[in-house]
Amino acid sequence: MHVHFIIHESFESAGAYLPWAETRGHNITWTRVYDNEPVPANADGFDMLVVFGGPQSPRTTLAECPYFDSLAEQHLINQAISAGRIVVGICLGSQLIGEALGAKVCQSPEKEIGHYPITLSEAGKQHPLVAHFGSPLIVGHWHNDMPGLTDQATVLATSAGCPRQIVQYGNFVYGFQCHMEFTAEAVEGLIQHSEQELAEAKGKRFIRSNAEMREWDYREMNEKLWQFLDLLVKKRQR
Repeated sequence: MHVHFIIHESFESAGAYLPWAETRGHNITWTRVYDNEPVPANADGFDMLVVFGGPQSPRTTLAECPYFDSLAEQHLINQAISAGRIVVGICLGSQLIGEALGAKVCQSPEKEIGHYPITLSEAGKQHPLVAHFGSPLIVGHWHNDMPGLTDQATVLATSAGCPRQIVQYGNFVYGFQCHMEFTAEAVEGLIQHSEQELAEAKGKRFIRSNAEMREWDYREMNEKLWQFLDLLVKKRQR
């Protein structure tokens, strides 16, 4: 399987998605948006598209961020969906999926940074790809917005601070507002580049301290993410 990663910032990483793809022997290609690399012109060259997070919004313009072309990414997402590819979006990536399908990004009721539980919806508890997550499951968070919902979308998980944590948009299309891919290394990169954001957020309801984020063990959620990805790939290959 050929997996294509879109990374938006140098301090963002693929986290647990990278060792998952490597240990399964998948071919991996990258678009590093921050290095002005263009996204693929179409979905012909990959079987799975993973669009990661970033400080941008789907509404961010080229004038505001010259290396981030929201419309180009949305176009690629639509092409991948139409071609029957697997599409997974994380944080900004999930919001881009919603926007590509005509559902506008929304502000989340609460800003969440750190590790907090998500709860599966009734649909999530019965879903063959995510039921193994258990409910609740503590996962990573770093967001202020949340993805829009299409008429066909199904919310699979929520949190106390955000009602749209995992959304299924299609048979092979999933948006994760939460960050199940976080590792200690990935979180450290975000902390190092987010001093002002963390200072401004201090004291809010769902904000962990730097020490708490550094000390947390992210392996359980990583393993459950891997199981989800394995099941998703198996489903597409049937």
